[in-house]
Amino acid sequence: MSGWDSYRAVYGAELRAAAREFSDHGWMVIVPDATTLKLVTGTALDILEVPAAVGRLMCAQVRDTGAVVPIGATPTGTWWFPVSAGAMLPVELRNADGIVLHAGGATVLAPPSAVPDGWVHWRVAPALCGYQVPAAEGLLHAAVDAVRWRADHETHPGAQRPAGVGAWSRV
Repeated sequence: MSGWDSYRAVYGAELRAAAREFSDHGWMVIVPDATTLKLVTGTALDILEVPAAVGRLMCAQVRDTGAVVPIGATPTGTWWFPVSAGAMLPVELRNADGIVLHAGGATVLAPPSAVPDGWVHWRVAPALCGYQVPAAEGLLHAAVDAVRWRADHETHPGAQRPAGVGAWSRV
């Protein structure tokens, strides 16, 4: 067996193991090909996708509360957060660049999917929180705060994070 074939066999096993783990915890998953895995939204979870800069600000808010939530990332600079299914994207986020709430049967590439630029990976693995999906409202509120802070910061260089941004407690 060549080195490449050996790698493909190991990666295939890793992909199948991830698919089974997601499925065992109630997360609907499909495996469209030998290198990708997709989570299906709308029942067990939806996915809030944000630019990495917004994701970092959201993580700071979550960390301030001591909560742990799963976070996925792509090599193209987007982060995504599994959230409870059924929420609506707040008006403040509907026109924000790069923010999408994947819901209603949409699929999202999940770790350890291979993409042309690298790997979809976990920044915070769902096992660290027992595959518990946080309430969408809390993370959507954190995203609104992060977008507002970024807009204010870009308008007023040197501005500090508003006090309310660090006071998120809706996980």
